[in-house]
Amino acid sequence: MKKIVFFCIPAHGHTNPTLEVVKELVSCGNEVIYYSYNLFKDKIESAGAKFVSCDDFDMEQKLTPKDSARIGKDLAFSTKILVDTTLLLDEKVCSDMKRIKPDCIVYDSMAVWGKTVAIKLGIPYICSTTTFAFNKYSAKIMKQSPKDIIKMLFSMPKISKDIKRLQEKGYDIKNVLDLIGSDEKADTIVYTSRDFQPFSETFPENFSFVGPSIRKTSEVFEKKCDKLIYISMGTVNNDMLPLYKNCISAFENTDYQVVISIGNIVSKDEFMPTPDNIEIHSYVDQIAVLKKADVFLSHCGMNSASEGLYFSVPLLMLPQTTEQKSVAERVRQFSAGMMLEKTDPESILKATEKLISDDTFKNNAKNISNGFKNSSGAKGAAEKILSIC
Repeated sequence: MKKIVFFCIPAHGHTNPTLEVVKELVSCGNEVIYYSYNLFKDKIESAGAKFVSCDDFDMEQKLTPKDSARIGKDLAFSTKILVDTTLLLDEKVCSDMKRIKPDCIVYDSMAVWGKTVAIKLGIPYICSTTTFAFNKYSAKIMKQSPKDIIKMLFSMPKISKDIKRLQEKGYDIKNVLDLIGSDEKADTIVYTSRDFQPFSETFPENFSFVGPSIRKTSEVFEKKCDKLIYISMGTVNNDMLPLYKNCISAFENTDYQVVISIGNIVSKDEFMPTPDNIEIHSYVDQIAVLKKADVFLSHCGMNSASEGLYFSVPLLMLPQTTEQKSVAERVRQFSAGMMLEKTDPESILKATEKLISDDTFKNNAKNISNGFKNSSGAKGAAEKILSIC
C-alpha cells in the first residue's frame, strides 16, 4: 500500500478531474490524503480520500464573488492570491509532510506549495494539469488582444514584486511563467488527449496525456423534446443575467427543450414566469444532461468543454478568460463548435440552429470524443502516480 498526498486549489475545474483518479488509487488499496477546501469536502471523502482543510490558510476563500471573477482575467491579481496562499500554507504543509511521510505528492499545476515541499523533503512528486499543458509552443493558441497585452505589461511590476516575495522565502521561482507554465522536468498528468493538446509533440515523454477524467453518474435526465439545448457558464464567472434572459428570448417560441444552469449568484426569481420549454436551475448534474444534449452553450472552461466533447456535443462558445479562449480556439480549429460573437437573442438562435443543422460539428465532436475515450483515463493516471511512488 502506498500513501499519496494530493494538493489542489479551490476550483471545481481543477478538483473534479482528480476524483476518479483518487477512486482508482483507493480501490487498489492505497491511502490518499487530500488537501483542499471545505466546499469540496463531501465529494473528496466520497471518492475515498482523507480530507484535510486548507480554508484557514487560503486567501481566495476570503474573496467576494466579484473578486473571484477577477481570477483568470487579471494576472497580477491572480498572482498575488497564489503567492499569498503559498506563503501561508508553507509552514503547515512542510510540518505535515514530515509527519505523514508520503510515498508521493500529487500537486495541481497551480498549487506550487505541493511541489516545493516535495523538493525540500525529497519526496517523489507529480504534477496534475487540468488545463492544456503550457509551453512556448502551446502558448500560441492563447491569442491575446492588444488591450490584453497592454494590461499585462502594466501589471508586470506588481507581478515581479510578488515573485520576489516567494524568492525571499527560498522558492526557486524566477518569473510568472514558473508559476503558470508546465515544468518539463516534472512528471505530469494532463487531462486531455494527445490529439487535443496543442503542440503535444513538443512535450517530453514524462507528460502523460490521459484524457478527461469523466465521473460516473446514476442520475437519468429526461429529454422531453427532439432537441435539447444546455446552457451553463460554469461556477465562477456566471453572474450573467442579461445573457440568460437573451437565451430565454431566443428559445421561448421554439420546439427545443432548454436547460439553463445559472449557479448561485443570480436568483431564479429573476426569470418568473418561465416559458414551458425552458428550465432554470441553480445546479444540474451536468454529466446527466450532456448525455442527452444536442448543443452546449458554454464558457469553455477546460472541464466543461471536455465533458461536452466526451459526449459528442457541439459547443456554442462564449469564453470569458484567456484560458477559456484558448480552449475555445482549439475547439474551433477542430470545427467541433462555433464562437458566439454576439449575445442578442437572434444571434444565439441563429448560431444554435447552425450547430444543429450542420452534421459536421457533431461528427467532429465525435472524433474528439473517440480520442478521449481511447486515452488511458483515470486508470492510466493512477498507474502513472504509482510508478512515481
